[in-house]
Amino acid sequence: MEPSRRTALAALLAGLLVVAAVVLESVLSTVVFAVTVAYVLYPLREWVTDRGYPDRVAAGTATVAGFLGVVALAAPLAYVLYRRRRDLLAFIAAIPDEVVVDLGPFTYVVETAIVFVTAQATLRGLAISLASAAPVIALKLVVFVTLVYGLLFKPRAPRVALLRLCPGEYHDVLLALHRRTASTLRAIYVLQGATAVATFVVALVTFAALGYQSPFALAVVAGVLQFVPVLGPSVVVVALAVVDLVAGNTFRATIVLVVGLVLVGFVPDAVIRPRLAGGATDLPVSVYFVGFVGGLLTLGAIGFVVGPLVVALLAETVRLLSDGGATTQQRLPGSATAVADGDADGRPVGNPDGEVKRRSGR
Repeated sequence: MEPSRRTALAALLAGLLVVAAVVLESVLSTVVFAVTVAYVLYPLREWVTDRGYPDRVAAGTATVAGFLGVVALAAPLAYVLYRRRRDLLAFIAAIPDEVVVDLGPFTYVVETAIVFVTAQATLRGLAISLASAAPVIALKLVVFVTLVYGLLFKPRAPRVALLRLCPGEYHDVLLALHRRTASTLRAIYVLQGATAVATFVVALVTFAALGYQSPFALAVVAGVLQFVPVLGPSVVVVALAVVDLVAGNTFRATIVLVVGLVLVGFVPDAVIRPRLAGGATDLPVSVYFVGFVGGLLTLGAIGFVVGPLVVALLAETVRLLSDGGATTQQRLPGSATAVADGDADGRPVGNPDGEVKRRSGR
């Protein structure tokens, strides 16, 4: 491809990306999330393909697996809420208008009627908002599933397009960034799952030690809520403290609020996650934590993925500069060709001026 034509197409692509970001702002987070999930599901897609199945079947299988994973994540929370719906309704009906809290020599009277009315109005407004937003949520879900399937059906098309637009001497840089993106995204999702499991274990021990009924169900809810940024399992701890406070068990309400917020709400995110992150993402713990927190505060829920990813790409670029522009594969003997023509796993993906290379036996 001629340099002038390559430059013009690169400028056109950059301009269209900016226009697309503005026009598709309402689904931009959905698109970003779909791209990250496709990266994670790509090994499954390749595993199915390597067993002789067509690309459509492989992409469909990986997409269904991802969708079922999301359903499996939400199912325990929905099941626990459904099984405990009568207990929840009975608790709400039993709340007195006033709750007397004894703290040593001090006695406080909490007016629950006002709080209950406010909570009822808030829940009603939330239900109305969810009902009105249901069509939008359904459309975003369709966009998400369609985009994941499309990316898995033609996984190498975007990479080949970028390789053709980029001069040949920079292909190794693009592929190094691609490898870091793939490894970081897979590590982030595995790390999130590991943190949720750790939250479940800590919550199970804590709730059982404090004498709560159904500590297993409470721990499941806490583990699932670990996927909800910022609030997470702290919601369970605060809810248990409120239940104990209404029941007149001020001592246990105080204990679960202090101990629960520390062990269940704080330790998994501040201690367990950073310790796992150092080895999983190949990033210093402090750098990962900055990316995680900064991404959440800036971008919201999607930030727990995008924040560490941006930091990882920045670290990879700094490493390339410190190594004089040489990628990891180039520093290994006899591997320059694999870097120039391979994907993250060393498989051929194409060249800047030719057709996409096919894998042997395909």
